[in-house]
Amino acid sequence: MAEGFFGRLSGRGASSKSEKRFEVELSDEEWRRRLTPPQYHVLREHGTERAGSSPLDKQYGAGIYNCAGCGQPLFASETKFNSGTGWPSFWAPLDNAVETDTDRSFFMVRNEVHCRHCGGHLGHVFDDGPQPTGQRYCMNGVSLDFRPGETPAASGQAKPVKS
Repeated sequence: MAEGFFGRLSGRGASSKSEKRFEVELSDEEWRRRLTPPQYHVLREHGTERAGSSPLDKQYGAGIYNCAGCGQPLFASETKFNSGTGWPSFWAPLDNAVETDTDRSFFMVRNEVHCRHCGGHLGHVFDDGPQPTGQRYCMNGVSLDFRPGETPAASGQAKPVKS
């Protein structure tokens, strides 16, 4: 995956995720055909959308948020909250939906969140969220596909994880 100058400079290049195999693996060209340029930048190049730019930040209807890259159900609307950050935020993912990896880009250490199914970069998780988990999954809206009216049971997923 393209890392960019700051990613290489700050040590992001050698991550365990780059060696991991995912259920959905496409060539770079296939990802470029499947995704819009902003989706490609975030999901495949670990980019970040501008805060406040996603309409999903203000979306509070019932439904499921899926990975925009592969369709994997990721978050239930019942776990979404207004974090005030300008990005869609959740206090828990659906069971077995995401994985985390250490992100050392931009001279910081953060916990990157990626889709367990395709490895697409979604955002980061922080320990400053609301109860019951105390976590804030701060996601890029462009990496999500909101499906109004869907439920975890209808999408074949378990309930949100409460740690």
